[in-house]
Amino acid sequence: MEYEEFRKQLTHKVEEKLDWKELATFVPNKLLPVYNWFYYKEGFSKELVDKLIEMFELKQGNMVLDPFCGSGTTLVACKQADINVIGLDVLPTAIFASQVKIVKYDSESLREEAKILFRRKFHQLEWEFPKIMRAMINKYALADIAFFSSQIDRLKNKDFFTLALLNASIKVSYAWKDGGVIKIRKHPVPPLRKLFQRVVYRMIKDVEESKPTNASVLIKQEDARKTSLPDNSVDAVITSPPYLNNIDYTKLYAIEDFFMKMRHVPSLRSFLGVRDGKDQEQAYFEDMKETLTEMYRVLKNDGYAAIVIGNAWLGKEIESDFITAYLADEIGFSVEKILVLNKRFALENRTEKKGVLRESLIILRKK
Repeated sequence: MEYEEFRKQLTHKVEEKLDWKELATFVPNKLLPVYNWFYYKEGFSKELVDKLIEMFELKQGNMVLDPFCGSGTTLVACKQADINVIGLDVLPTAIFASQVKIVKYDSESLREEAKILFRRKFHQLEWEFPKIMRAMINKYALADIAFFSSQIDRLKNKDFFTLALLNASIKVSYAWKDGGVIKIRKHPVPPLRKLFQRVVYRMIKDVEESKPTNASVLIKQEDARKTSLPDNSVDAVITSPPYLNNIDYTKLYAIEDFFMKMRHVPSLRSFLGVRDGKDQEQAYFEDMKETLTEMYRVLKNDGYAAIVIGNAWLGKEIESDFITAYLADEIGFSVEKILVLNKRFALENRTEKKGVLRESLIILRKK
């Protein structure tokens, strides 16, 4: 079937769900324990995952996959619902943040290590920070980052404290993520030591208040286009792939990337649709088709996939939601419905309004 014919037939499956607008963002997670240990502006909300768990009638013993797991919202939500889950990503910061969030910690051990850490006497270290970090963080905070990083390396729960230090470092920085770029906005910031201490004890309190579950959580640094998962091994997919844009997440997350290098985490390609000599749009949808094919392979028969995706403006509107649905249909998926969660203006030169773009939730089913 040609795309235009498919698109006409698809219209009766499109439903506006604008009251879910905020659920397609990370904003509701900012107030939630564990979820807010790392702010990931491209993520979606816990509540959206909860609604999809209910919609797909998932239960204990089922397995969910998120092949673009970001900072781990799907993983934490499924774990809390006692549902097994697998998360994949290529961005080192995403993998690290997700892993820290799903570990079962001994809160007494964390409190003891926190006491040790904050009793240590400060001493100056001669660290060479990248130019971008020197622009984003004042010299006193950088000195504290160097000192605490060296002390954290001696701790048993060093990943937990590293994420807390990363969280605090971002809060005292002048960095402001505006679309696909980092801008510097200087303003008064609290001392890093004081904020770091507050973040650590808040995270420990979250650990103490977390309810235990028996769900298994597996996180792997893998390309969503070619995974190591067996055929017919997951009951559902809940995910949001990178949108069609020019954003390089390794540059947008410069502070986070520095912390990953300190932990000696290898870097991998960070977004879909980027290959030398290839048209961006063509490369993106080639990648998307490979990703959908992989989702289809690992899903069990009658399993569902939920994909949050936004349309793009590249001189014209690119209907990423409809094109993705079309590719899924070609692979063998049944397109159950497309829920339009949000509508936003397409901008050129950051101010010129050129049209309205949809952000949608595509519901697919493996026939």
